[in-house]
Amino acid sequence: MDLPAYTELAVRLVNSGVPTETGRDPLASVEAYRALVADRPHLCGGVSPSDLEALRLLRAELRLVFEAGSAGREAEVADRLNALLSRYPVHPHIVRHDGQPWHIHLVNSGSVADRHAAGAIAGLTSLVTSGGGGRLGVCAGAGCQRVFAGRGGARSRRYCSEDCASRANVRSLGTRRRLPPADHPDPRPGTDHPRPAGCPSAGPGAPLTRPAHIRSAGER
Repeated sequence: MDLPAYTELAVRLVNSGVPTETGRDPLASVEAYRALVADRPHLCGGVSPSDLEALRLLRAELRLVFEAGSAGREAEVADRLNALLSRYPVHPHIVRHDGQPWHIHLVNSGSVADRHAAGAIAGLTSLVTSGGGGRLGVCAGAGCQRVFAGRGGARSRRYCSEDCASRANVRSLGTRRRLPPADHPDPRPGTDHPRPAGCPSAGPGAPLTRPAHIRSAGER
């Protein structure tokens, strides 16, 4: 089974619901969905409006799986995937083609929505059982709602892409530069500064006095 390819079906479906500059929902029309899965020929044919409705529901349910994984609620991840496996049974079979060794494919049966769901759920299930629910995440970038499936250890990744990670680093650096150093007093007027030892405090209107050890030339 091509785990990354099946997992990508889940990631791609959930992220299709994130608003974009064009404002177009890839599940709004048959043509838009075909463009979303253009590299998956087994999903491009025979798409119906009922498939799109089922995929919109699946998209919302899969987002909840990613959110639970991102929050470390692994039991919830398992419960939600088990519920989806009951509704969309996965039927694997062993195949060999194009000079490749024997490997597992999913049976291309049922509707387009059934096939997309089976692949997405199988990919997530394999990922979670091999590395834990913490490998599923929601991007930590400001304003970003995209999800991702990490290939490293649990919660080893925080951003959906290098672009989001770079923008977060730039914002963090700018914030640190704007903050005054913790070990230096604020030089602006009106701020409190420590008074040297031996210097008396003076209230409003009090005359300025010199410490006893300081005398002018005429007083010596």
